Amino acid sequence: MNVLFVEDEAKIANFVRAGLKEQGFVVDYCDNGDEGYLRALENEYDVLVLDIMMPGKDGLSILKLLRRQGRNAPVILLTARNELDDRLEGLNLGADDYIAKPFFVEELAARIHAVVRRSVSDVYDGLRLRQNLLSVGPIKLDRITREVTCDRQAIELTSREFNLLEYLMRSPGRVFTRTQILEHVWGYDFNPNTNVVDVCIQRIRKKIDPIDEAVWIESIRGVGYRFRKPESSS
Repeated sequence: MNVLFVEDEAKIANFVRAGLKEQGFVVDYCDNGDEGYLRALENEYDVLVLDIMMPGKDGLSILKLLRRQGRNAPVILLTARNELDDRLEGLNLGADDYIAKPFFVEELAARIHAVVRRSVSDVYDGLRLRQNLLSVGPIKLDRITREVTCDRQAIELTSREFNLLEYLMRSPGRVFTRTQILEHVWGYDFNPNTNVVDVCIQRIRKKIDPIDEAVWIESIRGVGYRFRKPESSS
C-alpha cells in the first residue's frame, strides 16, 4: 500500500519509515504540513498518516482542507497529546483513526490495514476501486492478496513489479516521470540516473502483452510512463 507519512520528529520518522517498509508498505515521507498537504493533493495514496503538531499546516488543518476538497483517502492522526477534545475534533473532521505517541510500528501497520479495509467503494474514469481491488480494462490487481490477472489469467510479478503496476493503475491516463516513479516505488535515496524504471516496465509488459496485445503501459517520449485509460463504450 502507498502511505503518505507526515511527521517532523526525525527519530520517530526514521523509526516508522523503516518499520513500515519492512512490512511491505511504500512510504512517501515529508517533515512539514505544507509539503504534506501538496503531496496529498497531487498524488493518490491508500492512507495518510499525519502528525497533529508540526511546522506549517498541522494535521487537523490538512485533514480539514482535504475533506473540503473531496479527498476521502483514510487518515490516521498521530499526536503526543491524548486529550479527549483532540481525538473528538479529529474524528469530527473526518479522521478514520487516532493513535497516541509512543506507539509500536506493528500497531500502526495494523491500524493502516484496518482503515483501508473499511474504505468505501469508489468509481473514477474507468478505474474501479472496490476496497482493495483495482480493475482497468482486462487487468485486475488485488492489493491485499497481491494477485494480478489479465483476462482472468494469473500474472506472476515480483514485489517491485507489483508496486510499480499498482502505482500506475491508480491513476489511468496520468503521466508519471521516471523521478516520480523512483521516489514512490524505490525510495528517495535511489540513484535518479538509473534505468531500473525502464527495465521494470519492460518486464511487466512482457508478462502482460502475450495475454492482451493492447499496450496498457504507454511510454511518453522524454517524460515517463502512464497507464492507458480504457476506451469508453458508446
